[in-house]
Amino acid sequence: MNLYFPVTTLALLFFYHKCSCELMGLYRWRDKPQMEASIHVALLISFSSSQHHEKIRNEGGPSPLALEKQNRQSIHIHGNLRSKQKQKQKQKQNKAVMGEEALKIHIPEQWSAAADVITASVAASTTFICGPKNSGKSTFSRHLLHLLLTRHKRVAYLDSDVGQPEFTPPGCLSLTILDKQTVDMKLQVQPERCFFFGDISSKRDPEIYLTHIFALYDHYCNQFHQSPSNNVVPLIVNTAGWVKGTGYEVLVDMLNHMSPSHVVNISISAKSKNLPSGAFWSQDGDAGAITLIEIKSALHDSLNRSVLVHKDSRHKRDDSIMSYFRQCFSNDMKMSSSKEIAQALAAHPPYEVSVSAVNIKHLHCEVPKAEIFYSLNASIVGLAVDSEGSGGLPRCVGLGIVRGVDTMRRILYIITPVPQNVLEDVDVLLQGFIQIPTCLLQVHGCVSPYMASNVLPGV
Repeated sequence: MNLYFPVTTLALLFFYHKCSCELMGLYRWRDKPQMEASIHVALLISFSSSQHHEKIRNEGGPSPLALEKQNRQSIHIHGNLRSKQKQKQKQKQNKAVMGEEALKIHIPEQWSAAADVITASVAASTTFICGPKNSGKSTFSRHLLHLLLTRHKRVAYLDSDVGQPEFTPPGCLSLTILDKQTVDMKLQVQPERCFFFGDISSKRDPEIYLTHIFALYDHYCNQFHQSPSNNVVPLIVNTAGWVKGTGYEVLVDMLNHMSPSHVVNISISAKSKNLPSGAFWSQDGDAGAITLIEIKSALHDSLNRSVLVHKDSRHKRDDSIMSYFRQCFSNDMKMSSSKEIAQALAAHPPYEVSVSAVNIKHLHCEVPKAEIFYSLNASIVGLAVDSEGSGGLPRCVGLGIVRGVDTMRRILYIITPVPQNVLEDVDVLLQGFIQIPTCLLQVHGCVSPYMASNVLPGV
């Protein structure tokens, strides 16, 4: 039986195991060998972590079978290397578990008193939470969020920490509206507005970073700040831990633009790492109408020194990305480990996207036109909509993995959990510096065109 799909804006096609595409106005099912040839042998690129890309000729080169055989030989990984990688991964998992247990702390009286001051506000409060890295900003934000949700129907959460955001994958800046308390608030929460910054720190481009933050805050003011008194939507602004140098200037610019009702400055015992006390954002040192709350980190040792919970940031980012792409599958599928998710994604049918139907933008760098395909292959991209009213900033609707490129047909093969009806509006692909977790490139029994054994150790 032939199954047909109408042509959409992106010319998107959802593949299954016997699916291929005709360059016509309709799509139809084809045989499995044709699909595999178009996806797996269309473009085989080997690259190292230094982001060096090696071109493979499309004309006059070896046959697809020879390419596949050559690729299988090039990605051979020795058993001892795999065992070392497993040991390192297990150590990271143990550290992550220890970090999560440490975060389950008793809220000190100072934190409770600070949260009570904020929740007692009748008007739509805007709480700006800042402090050095690992001081407890996210923990206090979650605690305040839970309290506010007991008094308000909805609470807005502006997440400016691109490295470890609460409700989106890494690399995103978002405004999320929450209307209920949940045990794990990261599940099934869609942002009200989201931008793909494309990096894990604002250091690469602070100006663009601030542009996105200001756009999110202005959207909150236009849509939620002027709500009726019986439907007040307070705002929580969680910030990153970069508080020195340019990071300090970024925080000051954010505070001057938002003029929040409350500023919570969390400090640790290492005074050199803290923000200045008082109204540091004001030139005359006057906080004005802003309520300044200064508290200490929650954990202390017997000498009253701050005990910082050192988190494995890279491991947490990888887990966040894995959890995001886990949404490609139904909750009924039992996948508890990263290995199982990786195997499922390796077998998952991708969407087919015509390059001519989208605008490709490279964030924080310039890529020669001839190298666009090679830079996109095996990368994570932001799927965005360049709609009116967004101030020229493409609105991100999700992330995708470019698992293959057909340079002859100018087709990208993308895996994403974003629903097809939402993908039909996507007209921009944003490429930044968010890396695919290594575990996705090491699937047993699956040949990855993105791994090589002939690379220098430590590079």
